[in-house]
Amino acid sequence: MRDVTHDLPARRSFLKRGGALGAAACVPASLSACSSGPQSTNDTGGGGGGANRTLTAVIGYGNDGSWDPTQTASAFCMAANHHIYEGLLDTDPISREPYAALATEVPQDANATSWRFTLRAGATFHDGKPVTADDVVFVFDRILDPGTQTLAKGFFASWLKEVRKVDGRTVELVLKFPFPDGLSRLTLAKVMPKHVFSKPGAWNEAIKGLAVGSGPYRQTAHHPKSNTTFEAYDGYNGPRTPAFKRMNWLTIVDAAPRVAKISGSGAGAQIADNIPYANIGQLESSGLTVAGGAGMNNLFLMFNTRHKPFDDVRVRQALHYAIDTEKMVEVALKGHGKPATSFLDEANPAHRRARTVYDYDPDRARALLKEAGAEGLRIDILAVNVSWIVDCLPTVKSSWDAIGVRTTLSPQETTAVFTKLDQKRDYQVVAAASNPNQFGLDADLIMRYNHGPANLWMQYTRWAGNPVAKALFRDMDRATREPDPEKKKAMIQDCIDVVAEQAVLYPVVHNELMTAWDPDALAGIRAQPYPGINLLQAKWA
Repeated sequence: MRDVTHDLPARRSFLKRGGALGAAACVPASLSACSSGPQSTNDTGGGGGGANRTLTAVIGYGNDGSWDPTQTASAFCMAANHHIYEGLLDTDPISREPYAALATEVPQDANATSWRFTLRAGATFHDGKPVTADDVVFVFDRILDPGTQTLAKGFFASWLKEVRKVDGRTVELVLKFPFPDGLSRLTLAKVMPKHVFSKPGAWNEAIKGLAVGSGPYRQTAHHPKSNTTFEAYDGYNGPRTPAFKRMNWLTIVDAAPRVAKISGSGAGAQIADNIPYANIGQLESSGLTVAGGAGMNNLFLMFNTRHKPFDDVRVRQALHYAIDTEKMVEVALKGHGKPATSFLDEANPAHRRARTVYDYDPDRARALLKEAGAEGLRIDILAVNVSWIVDCLPTVKSSWDAIGVRTTLSPQETTAVFTKLDQKRDYQVVAAASNPNQFGLDADLIMRYNHGPANLWMQYTRWAGNPVAKALFRDMDRATREPDPEKKKAMIQDCIDVVAEQAVLYPVVHNELMTAWDPDALAGIRAQPYPGINLLQAKWA
C-alpha cells in the first residue's frame, strides 16, 4: 500500500502494476480519452463555473497501478474505483457499515448460510447497458476460480462457496458456513460488465486503466503518472448521487509540489491526501481544514527468508529491536504515530498487545545478532519513495548503523520496487507502507491480506513453505470458521502472536494519515484512516 502505499503493491498477475507503465489504457471513445504526458499538458477535465466547475483533488500516490478491482491494492486506483464501480453492498468509508448499492437491501440475517440479492431496477453500466445477474456471477466466478490468482480471492474463498443466478435480476450467495463479516466484504467484489471484461485481453486493459462500472462517476481520461478525470454519470440511479459534474484527480507523490498545489493564493486543488505532518500548521493557518485518521497505516519491514541470514528469526528480531521507534514517531511522524505493539493498530477492536513487542533495545539486538553469527552484517534497504516513508528511513539507518549493521538506503518508486519483487529478483529487506484498512476493518481480513499459502506477500518473503507458516495458515482457517465472536477474536490474536514473533513481514510503526481541504469550497468531507479520498457524500459548500 497497496500503496500498500502507500501505494500498496498492485502487482503482476496478482496486484499487477507493471502493465500500467508508459501507456494509457485505451478505452472506447464514448467512455474515456487516451493520452499520456506531463500534467501541465493534459486536459484537466473541463471548465465551467458554479455547480458545473471541476473538483480538483491531489492524491499522494501513483495512478499507474492496476485498475482491476479484483486485483488492485493501489491507493489511488482503489479510491477511484469506489466512485466508478459498485458492489452488491458497499460500505461507509469510516464505519465500514454495509449499505445497499447495486442490491436493493442488506440481508436481515447476517448469520445465514445463503444470502439472496435483487439488483436495483434500472441500474446500467457507463456504456448504457443494463446490469444483470450474469455480470454479478461473472465477477464472483473470477474471484473464486482456483486457476485465477486475484487479491480478492483471499477475502472470499475461505467462506464463500458459490454465487448462483436465480433470474435476470437476482443472485444467491451460498456460504460454506455462517460468516457475518462477509456482508461488509461484498464491497470488494465490484460488479463489472461481462460484455466488456470477458473479451480477450480485457483484464490486461483493466490493469492499465480500463474502467467501466455502474457507479456515480465514469472515468473520462487516464494519464499514468499524471492525472485521471471523471464525470458524473447521468444514468446513475443509486444511493450516492454525484455532487460534482467533473473531477480531476492529480497524482503528485512528492510532498512539496503536493502541498503547493492546495495552498497559497494560486491553489489549484480543493482537497489533498497524504499531507506531510510538517505542513499541517502552515495549511491550517491559510484557512484549510486538516484532519487525520488513525488506523492500520504502517511502515513495515519485509525480509527475504531465502537470503541468509534473514532465514534466522533471531536476525529479523534483532533488526526490529534495534530501531528507535520513539525517535521515529517524534522526528519523522511529528507525534502522529505509535510504535507497533501488534500487527493490528491499537484502535482495532481485536487489538491485543502481542507476546513479542519490539521495544527499543539495542543491547538485545546486538546479542541476538551475535547469537545468530550475523555480526558485521551489511544491508541495503529496498524502499518505496512515499514521502512519509522516506522521512522514516534515516531513523532505521542510524539505528542499524549503531549496532554495527552497515546500512544503505535505496528508495524508489513503488512500481519499481514491486516490479523487482514480481520478477523474483533477490533482495534483503523491503521497507514499505501498508494499510489493509483499504479493504476493511475485521482482523481476519487484515491477516489474510498479508498471510496465506498462496498469498503474494508470502511469495515475496519466500516463507510460505516454512513449517511455522504452514501451522499458522491452518490456525487462521480454524479461526475463520469459529462461530463464537470472542473465541474467534482470541484465536486470531494467537495467530498474530506468531506473526509478531517471526517478524517476517511486520510493522515498525502505525501512523495517522492527514487530509486537507478548503472548507469554503467543500462540505461533507471526512478524513479516513487509509490512503485516498472518498467524495461520495461530499458536495460543494
